[in-house]
Amino acid sequence: MSTRRFAVLAVCSWAAGIRYATAQTALRSAETNTQRFPDVLSVKVKAVRVDVFDFDVTISSLYDTPQRYTDGFRVTTLDGKPLGERTLWHDHQHEQPFTRDLYSLDIPANISKVRVQARDKKFGYGGKSMDIALPGR
Repeated sequence: MSTRRFAVLAVCSWAAGIRYATAQTALRSAETNTQRFPDVLSVKVKAVRVDVFDFDVTISSLYDTPQRYTDGFRVTTLDGKPLGERTLWHDHQHEQPFTRDLYSLDIPANISKVRVQARDKKFGYGGKSMDIALPGR
């Protein structure tokens, strides 16, 4: 093989290696910046009886497909004690963001504020949550 042909081959191999490394770095960067959890965008809460509340929760998720979707949300105390949970049985791919309810949730009288979080089928709870003051408390 001539020296010139070897040099051209070496440069092409080097350039291909650079392109591969750049593509791998971009892929890792995209995976790192990918949203892993659904976000709670808004919560409306209404007192329906003494210590009983209805919640309308609006959620947004980039991954609402049959393979991976927002599969629930919960209401907890600010320190994480569960008060109620709603399981979602299917994706909402064509309805983003979407609103679902959780009705007739009993909340002890000593609690004046709650946290609402959404759950991803693959990664669990996370993302943007909301702390909500209960009306009348």
